[in-house]
Amino acid sequence: MEKRRLGRTDLSIAPLVLGGNVFGWTADEKTSFELLDRFVGAGLNAVDTADAYSRWVPGNKGGESETIIGKWMKSRGNRQNVIVVTKVGSDMGQGKKDLSAAYIEKAAEASLKRLGTDYIDLYLSHWPDPDTPYEETLGAYARLLEAGKVRWIGCSNLDAGQLTAALRVASQRGLPRYEVLQPEYNLCDRGRFEGPLAELCRKESIGVITYFSLAKGFLSGKYRSAADLGKSARGEGVRGYLNPRGLRTLAALDAVSARHSAKPAEVALAWVMARPGVTAPIASATTLDQMASLIRSVELELTREDMAELDAASAY
Repeated sequence: MEKRRLGRTDLSIAPLVLGGNVFGWTADEKTSFELLDRFVGAGLNAVDTADAYSRWVPGNKGGESETIIGKWMKSRGNRQNVIVVTKVGSDMGQGKKDLSAAYIEKAAEASLKRLGTDYIDLYLSHWPDPDTPYEETLGAYARLLEAGKVRWIGCSNLDAGQLTAALRVASQRGLPRYEVLQPEYNLCDRGRFEGPLAELCRKESIGVITYFSLAKGFLSGKYRSAADLGKSARGEGVRGYLNPRGLRTLAALDAVSARHSAKPAEVALAWVMARPGVTAPIASATTLDQMASLIRSVELELTREDMAELDAASAY
């Protein structure tokens, strides 16, 4: 399996990261273990989660995904072979997005305990926290790095201006900088990453792992009209893609998929993998059939013509 270096870190990951948001939500513990086994069995090695997964589910309080991943790693004895990415800063009951030093220290210990490990490979600021200076946040990460509890840090959902400011503070104060960005990016949602943010990441050698890489499932092709939205618990989330541009993108995916005897989701992920500056997309699965499809996407090589057709169809 091809590995890609994640920015300036010493982490090398396969071109696809497994999304752990479904663990403890739409995938129970047994199913999650089966999915993780199949994923690493195919030679892939990075799993993305967050302390807040899946707090939105009735009866959950957050940390369910980390707990399942921790149990799986312990039962398989494979911690050293898995790149664990988790995040901090979401509302876990404190009533706000929080990247204060005191909160990060407490949250990191809780994540380590749930994951059953003494270090996190990549720890991300989940959301911007306008109430906490970058210097305070990065200072907290500096202490975690020095203690060996975190290997590398990154951020999610920052725009080009915010990331520039964070990098400037790190440089001026001699603090660790964000080495990885996790933006929303897919064929349907291109505007927030492409342009200044992507250019900044390339200039600064920042690794990029994208989330919602299948546009909340829309790019799987199973949602073609409003009547299809009831097909899954997440269906309502794709209503906004049911517009001329979204349907044009699906048509291009269908055409490219037919040429490669592939599924639309596989082509959509392969497109993200081939985009300049992207290290790997994140995608999740809830069945072994879906996992097999994710694995096939890594092996799919799109032609220059395929890429051009998808680019044109999804252009704003």
